[in-house]
Amino acid sequence: MVASSVNNTNQENCLFQHISKELIYGLLDNPYESLILIDTEGIVRFLASSNEEFFSIKLKDALGRHITEINPDTQLLDTLKTGKPEIGRMMTLLGKKRIIARIPIIKEGRTIGAAGKVMFTHPKKIKELYERIETLETNLNYYKKEFYQSYASRYTFESIIGHSGLILQAKTLALQAAETNSAVIITGESGTGKELFAHAIHQASQRRNNNFIKVNCASIPNELIESELFGYESGSFTGADKNGKPGKFELSHRGTIFLDEIGDMPLKMQVKLLRVLQEKEIERIGGRKPKKIDFRLICATNRNLEKMISSNEFRLDLYYRINIINIYLPPLREIREDIPLLFNHFLKELAREKRQEIREVLPEAMRVLQNYSWPGNIRELRNIAERALIVSRGSQLKLEDMPPALQETVDLPISKNQPLPMLKDLLEKTEKRAIIQSLKLANNNKAKAAQLLGIHRTGLYQKMNKHNIQSS
Repeated sequence: MVASSVNNTNQENCLFQHISKELIYGLLDNPYESLILIDTEGIVRFLASSNEEFFSIKLKDALGRHITEINPDTQLLDTLKTGKPEIGRMMTLLGKKRIIARIPIIKEGRTIGAAGKVMFTHPKKIKELYERIETLETNLNYYKKEFYQSYASRYTFESIIGHSGLILQAKTLALQAAETNSAVIITGESGTGKELFAHAIHQASQRRNNNFIKVNCASIPNELIESELFGYESGSFTGADKNGKPGKFELSHRGTIFLDEIGDMPLKMQVKLLRVLQEKEIERIGGRKPKKIDFRLICATNRNLEKMISSNEFRLDLYYRINIINIYLPPLREIREDIPLLFNHFLKELAREKRQEIREVLPEAMRVLQNYSWPGNIRELRNIAERALIVSRGSQLKLEDMPPALQETVDLPISKNQPLPMLKDLLEKTEKRAIIQSLKLANNNKAKAAQLLGIHRTGLYQKMNKHNIQSS
């Protein structure tokens, strides 16, 4: 016990060697707290000079006197007895209300004195503090709302248009998937609505009130994809944010993460993704401690993953992890009976956006829409609906309002159940002609040409290779 006391005394002496008496006195006698200190007997051992106006006594006259002689209404003696602090209490001094704190001074488990100090010189200051807190809370709620809107799901199953058997089959399976937390992969060509289905699954699930985080694996450079997915700690690499940054998986906690174009994910990242799916935890770049994440995974691809596995471009073990529920979305040419419904839906939607009157689609115009091969699928259909609204005059959409590539199919017969005569050759020629035309219109800008066609840039490259189309 004696040794412990000696050690504590030595520590205190060492501490105060580095603090001048001037600094200590300045701290105690600051005008903002009006500090008063008493010992265990209630004797005043310090009184800040700012207290002189309250107690009508000089500092030198107060020292050594009992606290009740200075302030008969004091409650500091109660603080000595209870050893419990009282923070934010109201007290009236010279007819003015003050917000004060009474704090016991404790050493080695016993109370050796008490301190009283002013926290706010007037209740009005507390009102100002509350107003500042309310302002901060309002701002925080605003940014929370903005954050949620940025990462909220935009579409529901009601947003999915179509009554064909293949679409109804896909919707039924997607609704069943929404009731589970199992991984989902949505397959189909570019422009078939894979992201829309992913949104709808999230919105119909129990995770609907949490974030929907989308990641396009094809659009992130290989050297950045790890930091995008898993985040990083401060100073982990040159150019890193000094506060660090959460990754997409962290943002999807308790929500859904949608990995679009997963077939374009580098093999190195496929290994790390597999571990995350197995362990349900991530580790930031530069971090030392893994973090558990509760997320639901939805993937999408327009590539044939089975072929990629055969050519060692995609890991088989990862494929088994993500391919629990496989939802196939058909290309538009396989659901031609839905084209009138979809096209008229887009016309109404676009007319409302542009504040134009809704056009009636003449039968000859609708016929070419149903005959066309639609290499860009539903995305291309919407683009053509927008173009038709711009170029048409009057209240009707005519054949001449359609792009040349569509007009060339005017004499082709329509069949819902049987393939068109020489359909494969026709589709190939039409697709090749559409790509060449889009490249010309875009001055060989691949990104712009893909946008004109309503397909992803990687899809355009694949089709250019397929048709042996060269560009400068």
